[in-house]
Amino acid sequence: MKIIVKSIVKSVAKNVANSVVESVLLNQLLDTNEDEDVLLAEESWQDLMELPVTRQILQEDLDADACIEIKDMGIALHLSQPAELWLLLTDHYSSSKILLKHAERWRNKIIRTVQASETDFFSALTEYLSTSLGAELFCESCLEKGSPLYVQERIDRLASLLQPMLSEDESILEICCGSGMATQALIANGCRPLSMDYDRCDLCLGLKNGFMDPKRCFLLDARQLPQIFPEGSFHTVLGFMVGLIDNFNWPLWKEILLAASCLAKKKVLFTVYTQKEAELIAKALGDIGWRGRVIDNRDSKGIYDQWVYLAVKQE
Repeated sequence: MKIIVKSIVKSVAKNVANSVVESVLLNQLLDTNEDEDVLLAEESWQDLMELPVTRQILQEDLDADACIEIKDMGIALHLSQPAELWLLLTDHYSSSKILLKHAERWRNKIIRTVQASETDFFSALTEYLSTSLGAELFCESCLEKGSPLYVQERIDRLASLLQPMLSEDESILEICCGSGMATQALIANGCRPLSMDYDRCDLCLGLKNGFMDPKRCFLLDARQLPQIFPEGSFHTVLGFMVGLIDNFNWPLWKEILLAASCLAKKKVLFTVYTQKEAELIAKALGDIGWRGRVIDNRDSKGIYDQWVYLAVKQE
């Protein structure tokens, strides 16, 4: 077993020794015992699309003694050295389908084939990656200490704003969640959003302090969401305090908001700091068929969620 695999196994062995990472959903998905360690080859959703480690592993003569096939999604290889574990490989979210041509070498070692729904597979990988992020598995050192800044007055005010606009049974994707302050307003209304952000330190801070559920949050550039989710996957897509948007960064934010909004089946909602930002969003989404309104939500503090764009898709 060559250098890359030894390096991977060494990293998971460190965490097994410290009892840090628990991939409960991966064990359930693979139908393995809870005390059997499962390691995902890649370290992020971005890597699951680009497959840098998987490519290197497939170039090596990997000494696996058993294999679990995840029907049409991936394979888990059982390794005994230098640590005993299951190593999960998947190209399900990548445009490069590279596993199939290598699968034959492990065909005679398959001990079972399991099936998983798209939802269950995504949830299992999300739990593993978010738990690992919060455990600082992928960082040399952590610069963020303490608790994230949560302003309860903002959370309460946002919860009141959202209460008549959302229902508990809606499937919700929250983009740009940061450390999860606004997420708490959704939770207060009985919603269970799937939340995501691009800033690993913000998301990690929310995870480490128990404010974010590792089964319900993930790290990714929002522009790549359509590579994971089909159009219309969620009833509602929303984001709080997106921006600050100006003439310089508007092309980037426009790309983010358009990519995210295409995943909404029925409703989109975004809060911003200024009326100009809300009107820019309204124009961009209006051009692709959304019909919404800009809501004046200003208060005396003049800081958070001052303007809202809300649109509901017509049948």
